Amino acid sequence: MSIHSKELAKGDRFNFGENWKSFLKLLNDERIEEAKKSLRLMLNVDSLEGKTFLDIGSGSGLFSLAARMLGARVYSFDFDPQSVACTLELKRRYYPDDDWVVESGSVLDHNFLSTLGKFDIVYSWGVLHHTGKMWEALDNVAKLVKPQGQLFIAIYNNQGLVSDYWKFIKKIYNKLHPALKSMLNVVYFVFYKIIF
Repeated sequence: MSIHSKELAKGDRFNFGENWKSFLKLLNDERIEEAKKSLRLMLNVDSLEGKTFLDIGSGSGLFSLAARMLGARVYSFDFDPQSVACTLELKRRYYPDDDWVVESGSVLDHNFLSTLGKFDIVYSWGVLHHTGKMWEALDNVAKLVKPQGQLFIAIYNNQGLVSDYWKFIKKIYNKLHPALKSMLNVVYFVFYKIIF
């Protein structure tokens, strides 16, 4: 059993790849343009030509694709095998013969990280807090940024009891049988998306 499978079985990790697989069915030119616009705005650039871009926790691969379309040399990795597959699918669709690298890896694996080198832009959106060792993960990624490079991250803020509540809910959800998860997804959708 892989490390990923063991962590999923323990209920410590959510299987994000399933969500990203569904998202890829909805991906269109407009969403890609929005991702490119987001990167240009947040990095305060028009282009990433000549830059290296590391996408940690690439998920769907959308922001790796956006960076590549803006001219960057891209390296993507994710802990979740299905997320890696989604990123590889976008590479296959848009840059099949490119030097864009897509791999499986963990931001907590020092041996793996030591093989990567340093990058002009290190991007990790909504990922590091999911490791369960956020400060270690943040320290690890900071070491991958070139001098004068940029670290571009997003992490959840701690909201005390609200955060504790959602952590509890997520742990229970991750241990449920797939049929029960599907039922809860429908309830969530109806309650939060339709009623509110």
